[in-house]
Amino acid sequence: MPEQKVIDVLLVEDDPGDVLMTREAFEHNKVRNRLSVVADGVSALEFLRKQGEHADAPTPDLVLLDLNLPRMDGREVLEAMKSDERMRAIPVVVLTTSEAEEDVVRSYSLHANAYVTKPVDFDRFIDVVRQIDEFFVEVVRLPGR
Repeated sequence: MPEQKVIDVLLVEDDPGDVLMTREAFEHNKVRNRLSVVADGVSALEFLRKQGEHADAPTPDLVLLDLNLPRMDGREVLEAMKSDERMRAIPVVVLTTSEAEEDVVRSYSLHANAYVTKPVDFDRFIDVVRQIDEFFVEVVRLPGR
């Protein structure tokens, strides 16, 4: 069995409960990927641009992005990422509670790579995180990997 690749994942999420569920989902699924977390859109862009306290941050191979964030919402983060040549190739999975069709359409029009509505059930949430991980680690070829 080939050794699993380890990728850097940036979770942009302001809800501590969802952060905890994501961490637990990674642990439960024995995901070895490195998970970094920021709680708002401004911090996400600082992380991605390696600014301030994030000067030594790893460049993520995948971003899990909530839409409803303080300071700068996920739509603005997505737009900034996809309009910046240095960040454009980083895959972004919108992982949000919103089921609104306009959020789905806008996210894809801003070049999100996938849109996933967060399940409220913990077991289903774990399964969704596992599927995202399997897809981006085992199926997809990421830039530089």
